[in-house]
Amino acid sequence: MHLVKRLEIIVSSRELPKILKPLDEAGVPGYSVIRDVTGKNDWGAVSDDSDFAATTLSNVYILAFCSEDQTKRAIEQVRPVLNKLGGVCYVSDAMEVHSLRCIASL
Repeated sequence: MHLVKRLEIIVSSRELPKILKPLDEAGVPGYSVIRDVTGKNDWGAVSDDSDFAATTLSNVYILAFCSEDQTKRAIEQVRPVLNKLGGVCYVSDAMEVHSLRCIASL
């Protein structure tokens, strides 16, 4: 087990490429993207009630785990995009646990 940083980013689906590119450039080793995220924020509810909203106005949730250095680089790259286009980013500590099978192959 070892400590990693957990990055959670929620942005408009239209902005996804503008977030993934900086993550790649920062050396983030991988991420998961969950599409059509709904919820509520300071501006109100984000819903998937209409077909138009589900394809054009929906949000995506990006989850990534990386080192502290990669996190710093990623935030430097992502912050200007979020400031310009909107969205949120959260960073927290996490513990990476490898399965016994993965450890045995190391």
